[in-house]
Amino acid sequence: MHSLKRETLLDIYESLGVKKVINARGYSTRLGGSLMVPEVVDAMRGAAGSFVRIEDLQEAAGKVIAEITRAEAGYVTSGAAASLTLGMAACMTGLDPVKMNQLPDTTGIKNEVIIQRAHRNDYDHALRAAGAQIIEVGFNYATYPYELERAIGERTAAVFFLAGNSARSLTLEEVVDIAHRWDVPVIVDAAAALPPAENLRAFIAGGADLVAISGGKHIKGPQASGILCGRRDLILAAALQHQDMDVFPETWTYRHLMRDGVLQGPPHHGIGRGLKIGKEEIVGLIVALKLYLKRDSKLELADWMRQIEMIVHGLKKIPSLQAQVIFPQPSDQPVPVAQIVVDPAKTGTTAHSVVNALQEGEPMICVYESFAAQDTIIIFPEGLQDGDAEIIISRFQKLLKA
Repeated sequence: MHSLKRETLLDIYESLGVKKVINARGYSTRLGGSLMVPEVVDAMRGAAGSFVRIEDLQEAAGKVIAEITRAEAGYVTSGAAASLTLGMAACMTGLDPVKMNQLPDTTGIKNEVIIQRAHRNDYDHALRAAGAQIIEVGFNYATYPYELERAIGERTAAVFFLAGNSARSLTLEEVVDIAHRWDVPVIVDAAAALPPAENLRAFIAGGADLVAISGGKHIKGPQASGILCGRRDLILAAALQHQDMDVFPETWTYRHLMRDGVLQGPPHHGIGRGLKIGKEEIVGLIVALKLYLKRDSKLELADWMRQIEMIVHGLKKIPSLQAQVIFPQPSDQPVPVAQIVVDPAKTGTTAHSVVNALQEGEPMICVYESFAAQDTIIIFPEGLQDGDAEIIISRFQKLLKA
């Protein structure tokens, strides 16, 4: 790799016949997450040049994560979804190797995770992947404390909380208060909760037992990286179900856990074995996390606002469109977006058609299409680079013949 010229590296997608994308839909896994800064790429390249014991590297990385998040312990995973699967598994098995070996069969194991209906989304499949059964409480418009309290029973392994979605549901403070009264851990999905940077610590400070955070979004680490932080015993249980456990009791790195009575013996390969993460991603995530604390959030926000305002100003010149800046978002996340309403009666087309046309053009432009059924297109600024705003405006003008 070191012998390749920079021009060749920059053209790797072209050599594969893959189109590059103008990313106007934010930190999307479908588009590769975020772009890593040179320091992260260099760190990953350096990590690729030597062998290390992964458990040693994870332990060192965990100390950094714990210090930054102020959790008891931390761990690097292959993404926030992997963090949820591992965290859920840890809540179900604790440090019992027999239960670890049994998953995803949960016969005789606490396997229920309680979720407020307003917090349900397709990402909670990551919890079910560990063998958990979801128990819904409340309605989409409200959850009452008694509903959560009455749902907790002898098979309850955890209570799940979706960050940024408490407007119509119980707050984290309420959830933690109820769950901890029954000695039940709380798992927080904070995959997309950054910015603000304060959220690296907010959920742990709020009493959560485990928090899952994406490493490949606002932190700008490797796309295949995530953070799991929280209680030391649960992080250890997650690690044991994630790492390579082709070990022998007499020579295992953590044989002191058996000597100290923490474990009966090492488990076999766990439910998270297929979620492995490489030494390069672990190092890249930690370097990105350290750099994250030094970023100028005000400057970043100003740049996002500049690009979104430029796009909205340009699109307002198209009579058939309605464009406006939305800030902050309904979730209170401090990221401005351009909201574009397509009126089929005026444009002769639909938002879905516009989305498809943007993707089929040159260069390919990808926008946030979740509200296209309501004639609305959203543009996020996080993935935009210099010159992208002008291209987006021009393409809209050509498509709608402004």
